[in-house]
Amino acid sequence: MYRLDRRSRRGCVAVWACLAISGPALAGAQQETDYPTRTIRLISGFAPGGATDVVARVIAQNLTEAFGQTVVVENRPGASGNIGADSVARSAPDGYTLYLANATIAMPSMFPRLPFNAGRDFAPVSLVGYGPSVLVVNPKFPVRSVSQLIEYLSHRPGKVDYASGGVGNITHMSMELFESMAGVQMVHVPYKGGAPSTNAVMSGEVPVAFSSITAVLSHIRQGSLVPLAISSSERSPALPDVPTLAEAGVPGYEATSWYGILVPAATPAPVVEKLSHAIRKSLQRKDFQEKLLAQGVQPAAGGADEFRSYMATELHKWADIIAKAKITAE
Repeated sequence: MYRLDRRSRRGCVAVWACLAISGPALAGAQQETDYPTRTIRLISGFAPGGATDVVARVIAQNLTEAFGQTVVVENRPGASGNIGADSVARSAPDGYTLYLANATIAMPSMFPRLPFNAGRDFAPVSLVGYGPSVLVVNPKFPVRSVSQLIEYLSHRPGKVDYASGGVGNITHMSMELFESMAGVQMVHVPYKGGAPSTNAVMSGEVPVAFSSITAVLSHIRQGSLVPLAISSSERSPALPDVPTLAEAGVPGYEATSWYGILVPAATPAPVVEKLSHAIRKSLQRKDFQEKLLAQGVQPAAGGADEFRSYMATELHKWADIIAKAKITAE
């Protein structure tokens, strides 16, 4: 019988020990290289039918085509999207559970006891697009420009109402930022959603509001609403003749809803890069861009670096506004 001498036996033990340690790591690396091999879940923190849900389904379709694996959208509405976000933060960091975030996740200080840390518990994959709002007024309101609005409000501090889609909604936060930067004071009248707030302005119940472009575009064309400015840093292709707030008299103003993909913070870098690359490629496709633009969403450049920088800016900006206005989500 062949016998190993003592030195050989020690060598074998060392080899087997190395294999025992490196085996799981090699298997994990192989899984990352092969990713994805099964269905991916894309969590939306809002109800079906809304803008976030529609954007999620456009992304899911494109990722399904890119990976050859099914990407399904799961709606987990509640707490301004925080229920869905928390479920993703606590999920396995393997790239099979994604979160479609919007601007609300960059406003954690508005929620007293969040179970996750927005800046620490997620890894940015890619921005998808920006959804600017449009500042609109009732046609009977005696204002036709941002400068006229600021002058009108400066003589009536705390006397003019504005509508929003609810406390903490981007339409609310956009106006809080406007008040802060323009040095004016208005009265917030929150409604249960964007449609009711838009209707309130059209009926004259409230004279002014920020609304999503898609919600008001037809009303603007019909003359039942007057647009004053766009909330983004660039003009919208949907309303090319409407200036931005920065152009119209509030330098440096920028407040948009936005959409981006996040994963749990410990997700392996190769998996994050695969996802990021797939989304960047989708954003270059004309059909993908057209689907986003149809929802009033301007496509982003894409990529983790863009999202990481933008998220840091958003967290800082909204924390300051929330603290100054003492806003707490209902």
